[in-house]
Amino acid sequence: MAEHPFLSPEWITAARELRAEYADRLPEPVVAARINVVITAIPHGGSDVMEGHIDTTEGQTIIDYDHLDDPDLTVTVDYDTAKAAFVTRDQEALMQAFFGGRILVEGDVSKLLALQSTPPGEIDPLVIEMYGRLNAFTAG
Repeated sequence: MAEHPFLSPEWITAARELRAEYADRLPEPVVAARINVVITAIPHGGSDVMEGHIDTTEGQTIIDYDHLDDPDLTVTVDYDTAKAAFVTRDQEALMQAFFGGRILVEGDVSKLLALQSTPPGEIDPLVIEMYGRLNAFTAG
């Protein structure tokens, strides 16, 4: 499979196709949350900022463009931190970003913490497989 830069239109298309492939087999999210996301310092494309959202209120994790009305929280992160969160799942990089002030959270932070609370040994093997495939088609 071809590699694409994280968050490029081609990457988003490939990520949506992957998500659709796994949709009926993934476990339900651990918490219902509506999260707006602002990603800054994007090194490619026409804009250096992207707005999106994560919605787990319907029993699946839906990630898409644009912001939701009345979110539980809004998270602002730079491109590298977003890649560590959504692709490589690099917990050390995320902790460094958090303590370095590169993760800004407005709203109910407890929902964000609950989404991140699954211990590594308890993560569903399908989720690990899906993230491995996501990482495989993400360039650099």
